[in-house]
This record gives sequence, C-alpha cells and structure tokens, in this order.
Amino acid sequence: MKYRQIGKTGLSVSEIGLGAEWLERHNAADVKAVIERSEAYGINILDCWMSEPNVRSNIGAAIAGRREKWVIQGHIGSTWQNGQYVRTRELEKVKEAFQDLLNRLKTDYIDLGMIHFVDEVAEFNKIMTGEFIDYVRGLKEVGTIRHIGLSTHNPEVAKAAALSGEIEMVLFSLNPAFDMLPASEDINQLFSEHYNENLKGIAPEREELYQICERENVGITVMKGYGGGRLFQAESSPFGVALTPVQCLHYALTRPAVATVLVGCAAPEEVDAAAAYENATEEQKDYATVLANAPYHAYSGQCTYCGHCAPCPVYIDIAMVNKLYDLAEMQEEIPATIKAHYSSLSANASNCISCAACEKRCPFGVPIVQRMKKAVQVFV
Repeated sequence: MKYRQIGKTGLSVSEIGLGAEWLERHNAADVKAVIERSEAYGINILDCWMSEPNVRSNIGAAIAGRREKWVIQGHIGSTWQNGQYVRTRELEKVKEAFQDLLNRLKTDYIDLGMIHFVDEVAEFNKIMTGEFIDYVRGLKEVGTIRHIGLSTHNPEVAKAAALSGEIEMVLFSLNPAFDMLPASEDINQLFSEHYNENLKGIAPEREELYQICERENVGITVMKGYGGGRLFQAESSPFGVALTPVQCLHYALTRPAVATVLVGCAAPEEVDAAAAYENATEEQKDYATVLANAPYHAYSGQCTYCGHCAPCPVYIDIAMVNKLYDLAEMQEEIPATIKAHYSSLSANASNCISCAACEKRCPFGVPIVQRMKKAVQVFV
C-alpha cells in the first residue's frame, strides 16, 4: 500500500481508503471483517459520515484497541433524528450527534473534523461567519478534532474552502463522469441541461479547483470515486462504456492534491477489488483510451445511493430501496437475498406517500417517487 500526505495536515494516509457508508446495514461481525481486511492491506483512513447509531457502534467495536492506527474523518452536522439521518446546522443537535460519534467510536478525538455536506456558496459563507464555525474552532482548540475539513459536491464551494485559509482539506465527489460537468449549486438543472453534450474534457471549474488545492496545500479525499458503482457497466455508465474499479481509482489518484480515494465496501471481497490497484499494470490502469471513445455523457436521474434524499416523513431508507431495486433490475430473476433484504426493511417503497420532498434534496435529479412505484411492482 502506498501512502500520501493530506495537504497541510501532515497526516499520512493510504491512497486507498475505506468509505464506511455501506456498512450501515451490516452486523458487527460483517463490519469487523471489512475493517480487518482493510487493515491487512495497510488501509488506515476511514470516513464515517453516517449518523445511524448501530454502524457507529459497530465501527467503534471493530477498531477497539487499534484506534491509533486509523485516521478518522468524522462529520459535524450529520445527525440522527426520529430514526433517520438529518443534515442540520442547529447547534444543539449538532453537538449531541458529534458527541455520540465520539462515544460510539470509543475515542476522545477525531482526526479530520468535517463540516458536513455544504453544496451552496451562500451556505458556506454563512457557516464561516457564524456560530457553526465557532463551534468547530472550539473543537480544534481543545484537540477534540485535529484538523478542520469540509465535504461538498460543488467545486465552487470546495474552491472557497481551499482559499479560506482555515479549511485544511476537502472531501469531494470525484470521478471521470463528474469531472466532465461544470460547477453548480443545482445539480438537477445542471445535469438535465448538459447530458446530451459530447465529451469535451474536464470542466475548467474542476481543473481550477485541483490546481488551487495543490497550490494552497489543501488535500482532497475522494468520495463517489465509482459513481455509485454505475461506472462499472456500459448500460448504467454515463459514458456508455464500462470502467473497472482500478481505472476509476487511477483517474482519481492522478488528480492534483488527491491523497486518498475512500471506497465504499460492504464485504471483504470489495476491499480486495480496491486494493488490487496497488499491483495493477499500467494497461489495467489506463482509463484514457476508454474515455476517448465514450459515446456520450449523462448522469441525470442516476441514483448514487448517497442518502442525501433523507429524511423521509414515513421513514423509508430511500437510498437502500433504490440500491435493492437496481440490483433486482440487473438480473433476470431477483435473488432471494435481495428479496429478503427488501422485506426486512422497516419501511419500503409501498409506504411512499409521493410527497416528493426527497426529490428536492437529491443532488442528481433522481425521480424518486417514480422509482418507488417501480420498486413496488418489482418486489411484489
């Protein structure tokens, strides 16, 4: 495993990291298996943005006694309210959720304290001039967090963070599909306007961001490096051609300022697939030949299971329903395991009341209500 520094933080991290969100629906034994397989490869950074209590506790149990081996990205502003994830800037709830993170991970500090999910420049400016950043600064002053970071999908917000002089690193959504799009605070509109255009190379806003981060020594940790897995099949890839995990990883790791790609892994075998990058040949890493011949680019309406559609008024885990629906649709006959997983959900697509509140929060313009109706048909 190779290691890189995260910008000015001085932290050395494995270039392949663990994005823990897919562990949310797994038991303690499964979580431990993924953590131990990651450690075996030398992976030493994990991101825990999820507020769900059980996954936090399971991760804490899995790293117990080895906390010092891990660089942890913990999010400030990701809360658990009424049984589901809610992003908030309400300080009372923010503080409670962050203390819960510390308690469940069984640690008294977080290496990278991430200001959670900021996609609008106006919101960024408000955070940086208000009580929220004062709280974050206080955490750093007493050593509860060691460095201040921020997560965003918008390169304009990431640029503002990099130039702030205070944000030391950013967690940014980065893959070849996303890089072909210009910056926007309204990703729904952005994707619908641009999805028919031919590929013309990396969007200048993103290219500028990577250069600024390199110049300012602001490190980038990467989320959504696989595009929610859709880049792996020609039918679902926005390019109309399939990429491999190794090609996706190589693309992200060749961007300036990138320190690590946080790969979402739900099983040890998925850790194996990511770690295979370290021994891959140059031919296996080559993504340029594939992209040069890509027929089109369209990401509108494609669910990446990011969970930002939450909260749901009837407590549907929308991201999970979408994932199970997509897995079911990919196969001629729905596997029993997928049916069982869907049936075990405390609320599923049949509970949808078509309020469409989730659609307003979706970064990718997914027609969620329509997909819920389709899921009902598939699983009936």
